[in-house]
Amino acid sequence: MRFTVVDLFNKKKQRQKITMLTAYDYPFAHLVDEAGIDMILVGDSLSMVIQGKETTLPVTMDEMIYHTKIVVNATKRAMVVADMPFMSYQISVQEAVRNAGRFVKEAGAHAVKLEGGREILPQIKAITESEIPVVGHLGLTPQAILRMGGYRLQGKLPEQANRIKEDAVSLQEAGAVAVVLEVIPSELAKEITESLQIPTIGIGAGPYCDGQVLVIHDLLGLFEKFTPKFVKRYINLREEVLNAIKQYKEEVEKGIFPGPEHSF
Repeated sequence: MRFTVVDLFNKKKQRQKITMLTAYDYPFAHLVDEAGIDMILVGDSLSMVIQGKETTLPVTMDEMIYHTKIVVNATKRAMVVADMPFMSYQISVQEAVRNAGRFVKEAGAHAVKLEGGREILPQIKAITESEIPVVGHLGLTPQAILRMGGYRLQGKLPEQANRIKEDAVSLQEAGAVAVVLEVIPSELAKEITESLQIPTIGIGAGPYCDGQVLVIHDLLGLFEKFTPKFVKRYINLREEVLNAIKQYKEEVEKGIFPGPEHSF
């Protein structure tokens, strides 16, 4: 049985933590699903961790749809949330609805995620009215990296904090089914979580959110460029993979592999 919006709300009511991870391909999506993670985010972070770009901005709708389709096909249980990439919803409400619809029709996504607050309320309302669940995203919003001037803590100043709080309530009123809170002070996240009926999912927002999300490549130690403070690296898979590849290279060069057991 798929994890649904109803399950999402029930977990909030029952004070059970919601788990979310990113995935972008069949092997990882299959593993994340098998592990029983509630929600999989096909994040625009694939621009960085899969395509090697400097920011999340370059990834396109077609690329996002391609990866979302793979993740949906790889899973049976998790709710798959597709990240709407930069400029896929900012231009107009009509464009936002059309692109959200593409994620559902072409890729089989179960929800879409949009970054921003008051400036995108008409889009969230229209997508929701088109029967597509929307997850909001406040705090550090990577698509606004040029305006923000880097990946910095948001909501530290009182006026910033108030804006985020107001936006969270507005997203709920517009029909969002959950909101991601990224890189904001723990106490602010706690306040928002307690004030909303919809779940909050934190990433660098402390322990008080209703759930947590991480980029799987960060969790597994596969992304070498930088590791944010909020990431817990559960294994250094990059080192293990690198050692295995080096061993393969050495065995081929020395004539050890393939051995008799690998030959016909």
